[in-house]
Amino acid sequence: MPNGAPRTRRLRRVDARSSVERIIAAGRDVLGAGEGSLEQIAAEAGVGIATLYRHFPNREAIVRAVLDDILETDLLPLINDATASRHPRQTLLDIATRLLDLITEERGLVTFAANFADVAVDALQRFSESLRPLLEHAQEQGEIRTDLTADDIPHFLVMGIAGLALPGTAPSMRARFMALLFDSLNPVGASPLPPAREEAEDGDLRAAISGVVRD
Repeated sequence: MPNGAPRTRRLRRVDARSSVERIIAAGRDVLGAGEGSLEQIAAEAGVGIATLYRHFPNREAIVRAVLDDILETDLLPLINDATASRHPRQTLLDIATRLLDLITEERGLVTFAANFADVAVDALQRFSESLRPLLEHAQEQGEIRTDLTADDIPHFLVMGIAGLALPGTAPSMRARFMALLFDSLNPVGASPLPPAREEAEDGDLRAAISGVVRD
């Protein structure tokens, strides 16, 4: 093998990683300005459309990458800092409201992919374990019903996103109705939750939420 081959491979990996990072950043910029296209994102990133498609074959892949970036850079630090909160329920509400704010700031994100709800649930499921200590702390404090699980949180949040993260929704309205949504988590007077849905039923729920987003 030529002496320069390993270095060439390393340079290619660095270049590919740089292209991916530029495309994700461009996705946030373009979608933050409103409706956009894959061609606009490629141009903003300074890459050819073929390069974009090589890393992100469709709109859903771009949305997933942008959501992952939002969660990793903007939301996960809040979650990590909140584990020992004295008011865990309010902290969960603050985190959910912040998530809505972040997604709404990317004004074209919700409508860019037809199945935004599916993509959002998948992205949030990877963070459900990070939320588990805060949820359990809130349950120990008697602030949240004990039959709620960390796996329920992504679906719960996406239902809020579907109705409240659409462009034009005022921050005060998002905060108001997120507070109402969180009232359903109160343990006092709560009806026992039915068993977790089967996979097929879960898909039906995602389809219904996606329909709300598209409409």
